[in-house]
Amino acid sequence: MASTSRIFEYFVVCGLGPEIRALDGLKGFHGAEEMYMPAFIDQFPHSGHALYPPPPPQLPTCVLPAGVRIYSSGLDANDVSTYPRSYPIVLTEGDGSKIYVSCIAFRDPICEDIIEAYQIPVNSFADKCICFVSHSPCFQVLRDALEEIFVLCFSPAGCSKPLWDIISHVVSNVPLPTPGKDRVLFAIDNCLLSAETPPKEWLPHADISFQPLVQCLDVDKLIQLFTAVLLERRILLRSNKYTLLTLVSEAICHLIYPIRWQHVYIPIIFSSGVDYIDAPTPYMMGLHSGVDTSTVTMDGVVVVDLEYNRITTTEDIPPIPESEHSFLRGEILKLLQPNVVAIDYMKINLGSMGDYSLRTAAKSWGQDHDFQLRLIFLRFFAQIMSGYRNFIDNALPTGFNAQAFLKKRSRVTNQPVESMSMIMQFIETQGFLDYLERCNNAEEFTNNLLDKLQDATGRGQSPLAIFPSHVADPEIITIADSEIEGSEPGNRHCYKSFPANARTEEQEEKRKSILALVGGASKQVPSSPAVRISGGPKAESLSPRERAAERERMVLDIKVKLQGIKSVATVIFHSMTRKKLRGSSMSFYRGTMASSSETWGN
Repeated sequence: MASTSRIFEYFVVCGLGPEIRALDGLKGFHGAEEMYMPAFIDQFPHSGHALYPPPPPQLPTCVLPAGVRIYSSGLDANDVSTYPRSYPIVLTEGDGSKIYVSCIAFRDPICEDIIEAYQIPVNSFADKCICFVSHSPCFQVLRDALEEIFVLCFSPAGCSKPLWDIISHVVSNVPLPTPGKDRVLFAIDNCLLSAETPPKEWLPHADISFQPLVQCLDVDKLIQLFTAVLLERRILLRSNKYTLLTLVSEAICHLIYPIRWQHVYIPIIFSSGVDYIDAPTPYMMGLHSGVDTSTVTMDGVVVVDLEYNRITTTEDIPPIPESEHSFLRGEILKLLQPNVVAIDYMKINLGSMGDYSLRTAAKSWGQDHDFQLRLIFLRFFAQIMSGYRNFIDNALPTGFNAQAFLKKRSRVTNQPVESMSMIMQFIETQGFLDYLERCNNAEEFTNNLLDKLQDATGRGQSPLAIFPSHVADPEIITIADSEIEGSEPGNRHCYKSFPANARTEEQEEKRKSILALVGGASKQVPSSPAVRISGGPKAESLSPRERAAERERMVLDIKVKLQGIKSVATVIFHSMTRKKLRGSSMSFYRGTMASSSETWGN
């Protein structure tokens, strides 16, 4: 049977809350030209009544990383920029665990009470984001379920039950399937969805496509980036697409399996956090290519330009030993040809690459290619770490006799130890030491695919022999549809905006009190300048020195928040490609989401 954990932990709505403030901290409404801080608007279940810890407090700024913009109009069928946008977010917690959030951001009418209190122009719209939050990387079902909720809300046909009743049923009743054993079937207003996860004996679940990585970097650059990550260098990815920054970061972290990245991991860094690049410790960060870094020292930083297939660094990256390098390069090329477009023919505007397609491909890139690419890198580790188990020595401080391991390799390969710079650096990394420590864990030892692969290779077996030869059909677990008391057959619920969840009496009183204070202040002093939260001088009166000090304060504040919260947002934009349409009345909304999202999935 399925575990007691649930796939959907929270449903959250973020956007413009009753306390409006600009991104620079100024309270109040300052015109449509300003960007505003996103806030929690609604969620189910409420934090005090949930089985899980509450959503991270920084979630609104993560799901709407550019802030909230106010518009004079909503969705326009002739303007792609007004279409809803779908994308997942990944939050990395301090212990390395991840929170997965599937999002749809769209323009929604601003609530009338907020418009009245802040004297915002009537019939204005603002960015709003609905999200499913989970600790399970089941991005497909998270995305599909969220799309169904969104389409139900805005479809002219409406839905058979109140929208928040449908949401509460999904969040409260859909269990997380047992890996490799269960398939959970559930419905969202007559749309059937399913969820299952791979067996634990397989490679770790990676619900992303590796296609962007191999399309942005040629094989030699890919191996160079892989080596730099493996040796725990300071890695800075640059791209004008947030999509690429996060997908490449996630993909390369999966390719170094069974090693885990142990250092700072911020696939998308705030523009005001450019100073982080000066950090002396290893990191993997992503920075939009439009952000100026001329004031930052780049000594020793490995800068990877994903737009132009370029890697620059002031420090040498030692090459992988020849035999392993030849294997890795040859196997990747065999996988990619003819299934990848040559770098020379790539379009700089990666958003259109889905239309460009893989013209020379006999078969489009799919999950099997992802699996084969990961297996190639696992086979690489089996070669370069050959015989490592014979040199594990828990009596040593590091738990590994590196000197004896290198001498043995020198005898086998007829290469001097001095020529093994890359391997010498690798076995001193925190990632390798962490791997050795995990090998002592009973569960980790049982499912250690690297050891299984080395043993299978020694017996002359195929690498595929390390995976289960037969996987039993999963047990089907069907979640019954909800029966809402008082709902009448044939009655449809239609909405012109995303509805608010029922508020508690305390929440309603708090909202009224906030808006009453704002409304009172607006009537008493309609033309008074906004007050900065920190109580400091107004931005236009700051001297250059004060501006510099203010900037340092803001950067320090960001650092403190990142360290205190111990989680980082990563934006991974995906398309919401659907396998079916549920009636012509829903086609338009599905079409707008597909058109406005970049296609990077399987």
